[in-house]
Amino acid sequence: MKDGAVHDAATPILDRVSSPADVRALRDWELSRLADELRQETIRVVSQTGGHLGSSLGVIELTVAIHAVFDTPRDKLIWDVGHQCYPHKILTGRRDRMTTLRQEDGLSGFTRRAESAYDPFGAAHSSTAMSAGLGFAVARDLGGDPGDVVCVVGDGAMSAGMAYEAMNNAGALKKRMIVILNDNDMSIAPPVGAFSHHLSELCVQKPAQDIRALMNDVAAHLPSPLRHGAERARDLMKEFVTGTTLFDKLGFQYVGPINGHDVRHLVAILRAVRRNGTGPILIHAVTKKGAGYVPAETASDKYHGVSKFDVATGVQSKGTAKAPSFTKVFGQALVEEGERDRRVVAITAAMPAGTGVDLFAKRFPRRSFDVGIAEQHAVTFAAGLAAGGMKPFCAIYSTFLQRAYDQVVHDVALQGLPVRFAIDRAGLVGADGPTHAGAYDVGYLANLPGFVVMAAADEAELVHMVATAAAYDDGPIAFRYPRGEGFGVDLPDQGKPIEIGKGRVIKSGRTVALVSFGARLQECLAAADILDAKGLSTTVIDARFAKPLDLDLIVQAADSHDVLVTIEEGATGGFGALVLHALSDCGALESGVAVRAMTLPDRFIQQASPAAMYDVAGLNCEHIVQKTLDALDQKQNTTTRRQPALRTVR
Repeated sequence: MKDGAVHDAATPILDRVSSPADVRALRDWELSRLADELRQETIRVVSQTGGHLGSSLGVIELTVAIHAVFDTPRDKLIWDVGHQCYPHKILTGRRDRMTTLRQEDGLSGFTRRAESAYDPFGAAHSSTAMSAGLGFAVARDLGGDPGDVVCVVGDGAMSAGMAYEAMNNAGALKKRMIVILNDNDMSIAPPVGAFSHHLSELCVQKPAQDIRALMNDVAAHLPSPLRHGAERARDLMKEFVTGTTLFDKLGFQYVGPINGHDVRHLVAILRAVRRNGTGPILIHAVTKKGAGYVPAETASDKYHGVSKFDVATGVQSKGTAKAPSFTKVFGQALVEEGERDRRVVAITAAMPAGTGVDLFAKRFPRRSFDVGIAEQHAVTFAAGLAAGGMKPFCAIYSTFLQRAYDQVVHDVALQGLPVRFAIDRAGLVGADGPTHAGAYDVGYLANLPGFVVMAAADEAELVHMVATAAAYDDGPIAFRYPRGEGFGVDLPDQGKPIEIGKGRVIKSGRTVALVSFGARLQECLAAADILDAKGLSTTVIDARFAKPLDLDLIVQAADSHDVLVTIEEGATGGFGALVLHALSDCGALESGVAVRAMTLPDRFIQQASPAAMYDVAGLNCEHIVQKTLDALDQKQNTTTRRQPALRTVR
């Protein structure tokens, strides 16, 4: 759009935006209106799809301002975590596909390189943006892709050590990059407004390196209430009067705090920084999560993650659960163990509600610890608690526990410390897609000496596994369970410890043995009914343990059945591999049993409903039946062939 072009005031500006180039063509006064329309569009879309609403609403103005100032995709815009990127997607040519968000064959709920040139770096885990951004900046200066680098990082991401590692390195290298700290945790929006206005006027006239001195002068002349608010925001780490924050000491030029919901001020400061800034620069923008939508602003979780909802009321359509979620069952079971033993403590890494630890925290606040987005610290902290005589339950999603693997190995396993790992989100998780899939924990834990690894087949088994972990003091122990509601089985009045390394036979047969590890047990039982109807007498075993294996039970099954199939919600190299290794070691394969291992395929499965994802993975009932029939067919059609003798090489 050319300057001076006339448009009907009633025509939505957003309808004229098909790419960031159209945003850059807008006049400054139009940007605020665009932000209002973008907010309404984001609310409309997420009301139909569900997703991360609060974080996206908090960066509406930031998103507009960044695309109005920077030449994306030549300039690289990197969103930390990426769950706040919905407005960005709308402005970068994906508006017509937004109603496919987080659905099968639709847009990802996070940034994804394969999806758009405007997503230069994929993300769904926290605190990676500055490390990646520094990589882009160094690549640029070595002759790689040109352009500026802008990283948008939430204040929550600053609780992770990786963020400071990146900042320390960036400060030492002195590479030009711009970090926008999206601070939505400090409730100081009103006082920051006047400060931001005055600061922005000064910034457009001064180079970035002079802004530090300007900040002190501005703050000194503010009325007391405003000065107090400004100091709270800027003084993230101390010494506001002397102009030295932790960011300064790490080599960043600090700009802020500024009002992250004032487009005009944001644009002015971003233009000044882009024009005059050198080296690494941190812009501190204060925002409000859920901003502009009252139901989100007033909700305790700020509508961080929502299901479909009614825009007028904000009421979410969550449906009626048939059974409590595995997460809730774990939380309640942990409370019960805490009632019985005061040494039981709980640790989570910024996910108290997501892991069920919030239930324990309400009952035992002094024994519950949320360490922030710091999985490495969480694990070693738990190790210290265990060494100090406590019974720590470290509750972390499978996909996030990957971030602390060195600590699991070095600080827990090597020392044989009895840390209890409650691993939520095991298997495929649906709309969050492959970044949140719990595919690898069995493989990366079961290969560690002294580790006990369990998987709950249903919510009743989960209760017993919490009790098992609480009672186990001989070393580290882990139990995994899926996301979502349980199967509706009756819960025990009290969890009872399971004998370590002992599985259970659910159904006895003679021809086929289905050995389930985890929550595919119900699919195995359904498959057994079909196989029985075909005249194939089927045994169903709930292995319970990947390590130590119930070797007696598995060898007996191999010796007494024609086919043995293992089924698990994990990647190759997990339970099935352990079974095959054990059977090979003890010579049980020589009995002629046909063994097959069913795992997640060797590829990342994109978002869909969990059922659809397991269909793609080939782990539903019909796949188990077909795998069994194929194994029987191959066994019957295989003829023994004499292999030629190997020629001796001299």
